[in-house]
Amino acid sequence: MGAGDMLGEFGARDPFPAEIESGFAEKVLGNVNTEHKILIPTVSALSLSQQECTPISPLQDPMSKDDAQKLLKKVLGWRLLDEEGGLKLQCLWKLRDFKSGVELVNRIYKATESCGHFPNVHLEQPNQVRAELWTASLGGLSLNDFIVAAKIDEIKTSDLVPKKRVWA
Repeated sequence: MGAGDMLGEFGARDPFPAEIESGFAEKVLGNVNTEHKILIPTVSALSLSQQECTPISPLQDPMSKDDAQKLLKKVLGWRLLDEEGGLKLQCLWKLRDFKSGVELVNRIYKATESCGHFPNVHLEQPNQVRAELWTASLGGLSLNDFIVAAKIDEIKTSDLVPKKRVWA
């Protein structure tokens, strides 16, 4: 199953105001008698964070760079690292202070505990956390890495980041 399959099928876009004003006449792409289908997303199209990690066979190949780049669009703030050991996902957080960094590490652990697939988490400097994900048994990335990244994305961090200064 390629990453394209994981993205599922989605329905049509909303019409532009000009299309609505025209009453969907001939000058609009498509026609009034165009058949429209509402596509129900497949299970694989569920948000990554709603999916569960599955056991990985050591015989399985790591995810291709193309598939990883497609899935990268579904996780926020993560970037792809292409290192000698294979592809990895990495995310950095700038936080208010050391205590906020420790709290984020704890929240990441709680969010990923049920998956049994843990990121390498580093508390760098007094106010920065770095997380890296990859499937060591494959020497690269698997869908599980993206599922865990999506679960981490859902962690509330607004109370841990530096406050924005507002100048009057």
